[in-house]
Amino acid sequence: MIPVVLFSLTVHEYSHGKVAFMLGDDTAKRLGRLSFNPLKHLDFFGIISFYFIGFGWAKPVPVDPRNFRNLHRDMMYVALAGPLSNVALAVVFSFIIRVMEPYDSPVVFTLLALGIFINTSLAIFNLLPIFPLDGSSILKGLLPHRIAENLSNLDRFGAFLLLGVILLDQFAHTGILGTLMGKPLTYAVEFITQEQFSNVVQIIQMSFSAL
Repeated sequence: MIPVVLFSLTVHEYSHGKVAFMLGDDTAKRLGRLSFNPLKHLDFFGIISFYFIGFGWAKPVPVDPRNFRNLHRDMMYVALAGPLSNVALAVVFSFIIRVMEPYDSPVVFTLLALGIFINTSLAIFNLLPIFPLDGSSILKGLLPHRIAENLSNLDRFGAFLLLGVILLDQFAHTGILGTLMGKPLTYAVEFITQEQFSNVVQIIQMSFSAL
């Protein structure tokens, strides 16, 4: 799973930086973060968290909103770029996997199946409208300016809320994230994999049972 996770997170963060650059902010480029080198995007605590609680994150690409013409609109585009890049990867992987047989090349098939699952998961998770996830900026870009500003004032609580939910799921087995993401994730993976859905699910179950 490690190469798939690193590749998916790298593309996600690069997409944020690329769209910000296209909209006039060169912060990520100046700091060397507009790169496909995964080492540029690794976060130490995110990696440690991934190994210990099964959930991790990459280092967010720096963005300076002062360089945008329209703060909430352009931040929405930058935020949307990350999940859309993961959707694009999942769709590309699904096209390849649908012309393969699982036992033609088991390693490639497994990597593709994990790529579909991980990228779909990243897209859905990041679309949740909780700061610091991308869905928060997307929501603000869709709402009137005054309401968006009021939501921005609540951002300082978002990270604590998200961390609390993750810890409750991990240690108290509340299943909050599973409830929010379970059905959308299943439907999305089934839709893009079609006849290979059962094989993809089998690969994913085997992979996670081995952890």
